[in-house]
Amino acid sequence: MSARALVLMGVTGAGKTTIGRLLAQRLNVRFLEGDTYHPPENVAKMRAGIPLTDADRWPWLEAIRADIAAALARGERLVVACSALKRAYRDVLRGAGAGVVFIHLTGPEPLIATRLAHRRHEYMPASLLPSQFATLEDPSGEPDVIAVAIDAPPEAIVAEILARLARLTRIG
Repeated sequence: MSARALVLMGVTGAGKTTIGRLLAQRLNVRFLEGDTYHPPENVAKMRAGIPLTDADRWPWLEAIRADIAAALARGERLVVACSALKRAYRDVLRGAGAGVVFIHLTGPEPLIATRLAHRRHEYMPASLLPSQFATLEDPSGEPDVIAVAIDAPPEAIVAEILARLARLTRIG
């Protein structure tokens, strides 16, 4: 398996941005923050504690997909933070081209809720965590998904991701 675009996925508070930035630094590649692709209407809904619908997410996902596709067309490798909670959302991102691999950052809801209680996000309130877990479609069994537990320090999580990717590259 050739991993050219690594999409850090999971619920809010799983560490997509923190792990994604560290991973991009380690790989010396560009990092795309999926949150920056949300239109103002989505941000306003989330800020108000209203979960996004599929209709809200499609343009957001398409914008991310387009940037991944452009990067891949240039031969660029990158790391992307994007929740990609449903298989249909992941399928949109897969449409960017060959080499899209998802890293599912997994952890129990109580652990993530504790993390959210200690962080500030511009618009994503901790009250939306249950809706995120309710929306999440477990990607287990999808061939281009690697699940990584988030119960370790960020550097250890990045090391685990790199080790898992190295094993896949040797096998694939």
